[in-house]
Amino acid sequence: MSQGGALQQVNLKGRDFLELDDYSPEEIQYLIDLAIEIKRKHKNGEAYQPLKGKTLGLIFEKSSTRTRVSFEVGMYQLGGHALFLSKNDIQLGRGEPISDMAQVMSRYLDGIMIRTFGHDNVVELARYASVPVINGLSDLAHPCQVLADYQTLYEQKGKLKGLKLAYIGDGNNMAHSLLIGGAKLGVHVSIASPAGYEPDPSVVAVSREIAKQTGSEIVITQSPQEAVKDADAIYTDVWASMGFEEEQKERELAFADFQVNEELVKLAKPDYLFLHCLPAHRGEEVSAGVIDGPHSVIFDEAENRLHAQKALLVALMGYS
Repeated sequence: MSQGGALQQVNLKGRDFLELDDYSPEEIQYLIDLAIEIKRKHKNGEAYQPLKGKTLGLIFEKSSTRTRVSFEVGMYQLGGHALFLSKNDIQLGRGEPISDMAQVMSRYLDGIMIRTFGHDNVVELARYASVPVINGLSDLAHPCQVLADYQTLYEQKGKLKGLKLAYIGDGNNMAHSLLIGGAKLGVHVSIASPAGYEPDPSVVAVSREIAKQTGSEIVITQSPQEAVKDADAIYTDVWASMGFEEEQKERELAFADFQVNEELVKLAKPDYLFLHCLPAHRGEEVSAGVIDGPHSVIFDEAENRLHAQKALLVALMGYS
């Protein structure tokens, strides 16, 4: 759907959302279009509560600001209810098998979001749950964030196919989902990481296979300058993600030449956009002048977590 056009319905009811690789380019574009339509309704004050009476369980092994608030507020605005469950609130933190928990929670809930460490936890939860499971973040992937990222690019640029996105930094879950999502949507993705911190080779291989079908170009380099050259968008993340805090000093040395700053962004297109999944460390992975400058769309991007999450919830959990 082009912006402003009619939304073409795609049936995703009952599906899990674990990785973007599980969805076709058309299905990902549908979720972006639906997010934009739901955002329009919200901004116009239109009543829209298709999940009235539905309940979503939110399992958090990793804490979060944007993930928790966007899912809780999103469910409320859609007429449903969200239930926050930390690992200390449920038996998962005391050794209950995920398979048991999944089957029990499926009898109470209409959907489950999990934000965890090991991606195997997400896969196992989805295997045994009979309701949709959404990956709110794992060490392998962050598909919810990337939906909002590409929604933001689409709104700002009016298209996705053919754009170049440069990601500078750790080849982590953000890099993985940006690669897969970009390949699916025809976005050229260049990743610049220090030696030893590159994206998972299996994710890169999958992205390149997808890219053959969509015309996307995938570049993995150790040169931030190569990655950023002529980029339409520049993306970065913290150098030490949650779970790697003990490596902070070591990573500061490894990533010293990978800061997104005023000198680096001169190589991008004049109308480039700057994105960051937040929280950000000004003066580390990005200079204050860039993240707080006129090219930054980080708060539009953060807001779109709410709208993208709502689109997911409606698509996966909505009434038939």
